[in-house]
Amino acid sequence: MNDGILQDRNENRNGIAIDRGQNESRAMVLAAEAGTLVRERIRMAKEFKRSEDEVRERLLKECRRPSFAEIARYHKPVGKGVEGLSIRFAEEALRIMTNMDVQQTVTSEDDLQRTIAIRVLDMESNNSASANVVIEKTVERSSLREGQKAIATRKGSRGQTVYIVAATEDDLQQKQNAQVSKAIRTEGLRLIPAGLREECEQTILATMRQKDKEDPDAAKRKVFDSFGTIGVPVEQLKLYLGHDGTAISPKELSDLRAIFASMREEELTWHDVIAPVLEARRAAKEAADKARTEKTSGSRKGNTGTAEAGKTATTTGSTNQSPLDLKPVSQNPDAEDPGAEKSQ
Repeated sequence: MNDGILQDRNENRNGIAIDRGQNESRAMVLAAEAGTLVRERIRMAKEFKRSEDEVRERLLKECRRPSFAEIARYHKPVGKGVEGLSIRFAEEALRIMTNMDVQQTVTSEDDLQRTIAIRVLDMESNNSASANVVIEKTVERSSLREGQKAIATRKGSRGQTVYIVAATEDDLQQKQNAQVSKAIRTEGLRLIPAGLREECEQTILATMRQKDKEDPDAAKRKVFDSFGTIGVPVEQLKLYLGHDGTAISPKELSDLRAIFASMREEELTWHDVIAPVLEARRAAKEAADKARTEKTSGSRKGNTGTAEAGKTATTTGSTNQSPLDLKPVSQNPDAEDPGAEKSQ
């Protein structure tokens, strides 16, 4: 099966060379047109410059709105946790900054993948940040529909078979939207002053802490309900938390809220969230069981050694008694007791 896949890929490569040449020519024309437009916008931006104080004021005002603060951060439970400002925050910040230009251009495309160039430009300072996004035209499925054929297969983390199939137009558009949005967030945030980003994040956290403090139960219900809208039941949330959810700490609320934002932006799935948590718990349990077994085994060895030592001490004591403690024994059992004669 793999030989066939490699053969197909080689055949595709032969056809791709021609397609890439055509795509590159088209991309050059589009780039020239876009360049002309950008130069005109840069000229206008220099005439109508932004006020940094007004940008800060407007952005912090947004961060104090609970409805915005709820979606302004993301959290991924990978390792010790990866978190930061979300795609929605980056989009709002770029809008408030003004004179910012975001471009996405398809630079090449073939039967296997599509490459899109992302560029975020500050038209006032002429600073830019860019990245290339490569979108594979395949998706992974746990099972095949009737009549559907797999391009390839692989083994999953639990040993299950994962099927790699051609993406539909909807699948491809969904992948493209998610990857392009993440690239815009990453490159866009680089053009926002670091101090302002830090101030915004602290304001977002303070806003949600205050909101949760006013009515913790209402905050918990709202978070649980929000996960329900994307198909994650309460039982799964309790499994993630590791308790019944009766009382949730502010940190847990903050993390759940940021995880929801990431899932809604299609940065991760619930499996991406719960799998590493369960794996970490399993590893911790195995380590604890191993330590308990080693401790029990060591205790048994210690008890056995103590018992052996006691037995040896008893034997040694019986053979090393003092002569004063021994009763004299007559060598002639028929001899009369001297004490008996004296008493007579």
